[in-house]
Amino acid sequence: MTTIARLLFTALLAALPAFGANAVVTASTSAPDFTLPSLGGENVRLQEQRGRVVMINFWASWCGPCREEMPHLSRLYEKYRASGFTVLAINIDEDPLKAARLAQQLGMRFPVLLDTGKQVSRTYDLSAMPSTVLVDREGRVRHVHRGYRDGYAETYDRQIRDLLRE
Repeated sequence: MTTIARLLFTALLAALPAFGANAVVTASTSAPDFTLPSLGGENVRLQEQRGRVVMINFWASWCGPCREEMPHLSRLYEKYRASGFTVLAINIDEDPLKAARLAQQLGMRFPVLLDTGKQVSRTYDLSAMPSTVLVDREGRVRHVHRGYRDGYAETYDRQIRDLLRE
């Protein structure tokens, strides 16, 4: 990560508590509803995904671990989408063109949503990049992952399988 990216990320994290840190998302709580525009132009609402297992992934174009994680998320999406699974990749860049370029480079086929105002990021208490929230078919948060490390893809795979079986 470049020095500038680190400084921007640090500034973002420092600003988040001032904007609604009261909304902490933890396992077993209802996933806060949101509606965000997608790169495709349509609005996507979380509530409309009920009946599916949803992976909400917060990412940014400047985030190295986000770039590392995306191919794994793409494989999981392709593997489980026919079984009722989707990924909502919420980009927090202020410039949607950066999100669009990276999404194209990485071949993302799942919805890429734009949170340029950081409202949803604040609601979901974004404290690390990337952050991933798994939501069950009834709209309850079941797993929260802050950051990305080797081995998370296998953990995600197991958790998705378990939630799809319920």
